[in-house]
Amino acid sequence: MSTAVTPQSGEPVFYEVDEHPHPEGHSTSLGFWIYLMSDCLIFAMLFAAFGVLGGNYAAGPGPKDLFDLNLVAINTAMLLFSSITYGFAMLEMVKGNTSKVLLWLAITGLFGLAFLGIELYEFHHMIHEGAGPQRSAFLSSFFTLVGTHGLHVTFGLIWLVTLMVQVSRKGLILANQRRLMCLSMFWHFLDVIWIGVFTFVYLMGVLR
Repeated sequence: MSTAVTPQSGEPVFYEVDEHPHPEGHSTSLGFWIYLMSDCLIFAMLFAAFGVLGGNYAAGPGPKDLFDLNLVAINTAMLLFSSITYGFAMLEMVKGNTSKVLLWLAITGLFGLAFLGIELYEFHHMIHEGAGPQRSAFLSSFFTLVGTHGLHVTFGLIWLVTLMVQVSRKGLILANQRRLMCLSMFWHFLDVIWIGVFTFVYLMGVLR
């Protein structure tokens, strides 16, 4: 904290009068990349926990008894399609077409909602069959890993709706373009994580 003297009164004030220049967007991009790396560590730990605990069924149901690969494949397609439609939104952003950006963002949100709906249906069905997270170490690690990813998708959808409101009100100003870029990185990151979940948890689980 530094002191400065106001020219009007001559009394000292305890704040920085002349702020240092802040390059637009540089700190935001760097901070967001750091956040994504921290999220990578979280998911790495969850994958490691599932790798250790995923074979401990406690005489309960295993992946072959619980997983419906056809349903999971449809769910995976919903998330993959949402990444494609978000890419279309970014292309329209470069062209400066606000209405088409909002259209593709809305379609992306619908695919994201479909993904969450199918995931919640799967969770409800498993719990109804007595395969809740308390049943075995396998199910505890499964619900934690998949549920954490689903929670990220939920926050991503809230962020998506917030951005749609901001774009509709302010247009494609530089700040909104930067926010759309950050959400794009976050959304594609969740897509990559889900491919790992689909392969490591569902496919390899059924093949055990």
